[in-house]
Amino acid sequence: MNPHTVTRLVQGPHGVLEVAIDEPPQPRADAGVALIAHPHPLFGGTLHNKVVQTLARAHVQQGWRVLRFNFRGVGASAGVHDHGVGETDDLLALLQLEAAHGPLALAGFSFGAFVVLRALQQLAPLRPVHSVLLVGAAASRFELPALPTELHERTALIHGEVDDTVPLAAVLDWARPQGLPIAVVPGVEHFFHGRLGLLKSLTLRHLRACEPET
Repeated sequence: MNPHTVTRLVQGPHGVLEVAIDEPPQPRADAGVALIAHPHPLFGGTLHNKVVQTLARAHVQQGWRVLRFNFRGVGASAGVHDHGVGETDDLLALLQLEAAHGPLALAGFSFGAFVVLRALQQLAPLRPVHSVLLVGAAASRFELPALPTELHERTALIHGEVDDTVPLAAVLDWARPQGLPIAVVPGVEHFFHGRLGLLKSLTLRHLRACEPET
């Protein structure tokens, strides 16, 4: 992804996990670790997905150290697909290994957003989370948990107007009872073809909005 990206295998709950670590060229002393979760493994989702890489680039630009990893059964990661349950365990285990302390940002695309929301049910009561970003959240395909109330103001939802994988109406139905706003990108489908630059800009805007006032 960039000259400062390294890939290695780490021990997960049920075997090794393939992890790409994107180091910012100029790390900030007050920045922490961001973890980006990829889309559905059974439909070609990997840590190399273009949306995932776009989210990673934005976090790196803001000085975050970024973790992208392949869910179990993808690439060099051991195991088999576990419908979000084992994948949540993998995400939490990786955070414990690589980001047990310090500022934390989470982002997920499609199935990855589902896994991030599941992980937040356990994380939110235990440690502060700097920011959450949910892109193309798979509301029509999974029963998304509610977002912890304390994270509402630190969370951004971004969705394509003409998403044919996860209809916008499904995300609105999930967000409406929680009073969560959604940034809708006109004319864009699930994978943000041709609009990845805009997705990066929206991500940067959200990360900057979550920075503490000086």
